[in-house]
Order: sequence, then C-alpha cells, then structure tokens
Amino acid sequence: MKMGAERICMPSPSVETFVDAVKETALANKRWVPPPGKGSLYIRPLLMGTGAVLGFAPAPDYTFLVYCSPVGNYFKGTFASLDLTIEDELHRATPGGAGGVKSITNYAPVLKGISKAKHEGYSEVLYLDSVHKKYIEEVSCCNIFVIKGNVISTPAASGTILEGITRKSIMEIASDQGYQVEERAIAVDELEDAGEVFCTGTAVGVAPVGTITYQGKR
Repeated sequence: MKMGAERICMPSPSVETFVDAVKETALANKRWVPPPGKGSLYIRPLLMGTGAVLGFAPAPDYTFLVYCSPVGNYFKGTFASLDLTIEDELHRATPGGAGGVKSITNYAPVLKGISKAKHEGYSEVLYLDSVHKKYIEEVSCCNIFVIKGNVISTPAASGTILEGITRKSIMEIASDQGYQVEERAIAVDELEDAGEVFCTGTAVGVAPVGTITYQGKR
C-alpha cells in the first residue's frame, strides 16, 4: 500500500496503524471465518481520496479503511484447473505506468478483456507485454508461474506486474525445496513446452492452469 500510495501521490498510513487495523478487523469478524477447507476470511485494506474536490489534482483528504468478507474459492470448483486465453491486442500495463502498484489503475484496463473471455467460456486472461507483444506478464487478477523440469520461472518484476505476496512466498518456498527459481522474460512460445503452469494471488491462492489458448490454438 505504501508503494502504491506514493506512486499516485497519496499519503499512506503508518505500518503500526495498518497492522492494528487489520488485526482489529479480523478479530471483530472471527465468527465469519469459514470452517477449514470451506473458504477463508478475505481482508481488504483500502485507501481512497475524499473531500471537496472536482478538479484534476490530489484529494485534500484521504480515508483508510479495512473491510472483510467470508469467501469461497475464487474460481469455480475446488480443484478445477483454469482455462486461460492470451490477449495480444489489449494490455493491462505499459512501461512507466502504474502496472506495478496495487491500485484501481491496475484493474480498469482488464475489464473489457476479461468480459470477452468469460463470454467465450474462459476462466481468465493472460496478458502479453505492450512493447514486443511476445512475453507473458500477468493474468488479470494474479501472477503466473511456468514449470519445466526443476526450474520454476515467473515474469520479472519490471514495473508492469504486481509483486504479489503469494508470488514472493511461492518463490521462497520453491527455492527452499530445491527448485531453481527464475525471474525473467518468458516468451509466449515457451508455454508449449511447459510441464506445468499455475497462477497465484491473495484471493486466488494457488490455481493450476489446465489449458491456454493463443490465437485460436489451444
């Protein structure tokens, strides 16, 4: 939140305020925590501009709040694999933009692509880089990993993807388990030879990918 707030000229709460707010919210709603294996209590901190302003400028006041809700699996089916489609015309982020920060600017650009994909029966959209249009970057709401042998690769954090907490945890755990973990540019063609592909995110958890469709080819 601190990094994102700085990028879009917003003051951020202190670490102590943030942690206390999350703890208090979780404890106040502990009765809503689903039974083991049935879901989780999703906690979402939010920082928004408020106050009397109409012009194009930072808001005069800001509100920090935390809310939560019991949720089931993000995608349908407890262990269902995802069917991804690769979008090569629309882009969720560009170099120098705000694709690397957790803000509304990260989600508005993907609404058109995900709406089209859902209509066509896909679970999610995998986006390519906006410069070369050949390197995979991120799914609409989560990071992506590619496994080949003992090597686990994920797109490098170069300002156009979110450096997710779950992504970081997976990289650390995989490395501790003896896997070779790489952060690098991954060409879309490499997906054909991948042994396994999966997505990660706070809401998603770890979700396996079953199929990937690119330019009409699955």
